[in-house]
Amino acid sequence: VQLVESGGGLVQPGGSLRLSCAASGFTFSSYAMSWYRQAPGKEREWVAIINDLGDNTNYASSVKGRFTISRDNVKNTVYLQMNSLQPEDTAVYYCSARVGVRYWGQGTQVTVSS
Repeated sequence: VQLVESGGGLVQPGGSLRLSCAASGFTFSSYAMSWYRQAPGKEREWVAIINDLGDNTNYASSVKGRFTISRDNVKNTVYLQMNSLQPEDTAVYYCSARVGVRYWGQGTQVTVSS
């Protein structure tokens, strides 16, 4: 199993970013996918999840209404569209899949600052 995130960067408050996670080594279309994040000095927290078909999603209350998780089962990629970003969204963002055990990508840094 390999998960490779991309799309992070520096953005001003109120801005947007789209994260991508390319998956390989397992039957992507058969598994739910999740995004987590870890801010400096804090524990890793769950952000969003999407089911295998992509027709059911759920979000942490802190991001609901601002973030959208989606997936492309042809491209084996899961996305996280992040709008109205705030400084408290600054973190390393990880995609994750539970394929027997939980797998993690290497993470992508998102920094929200003016």
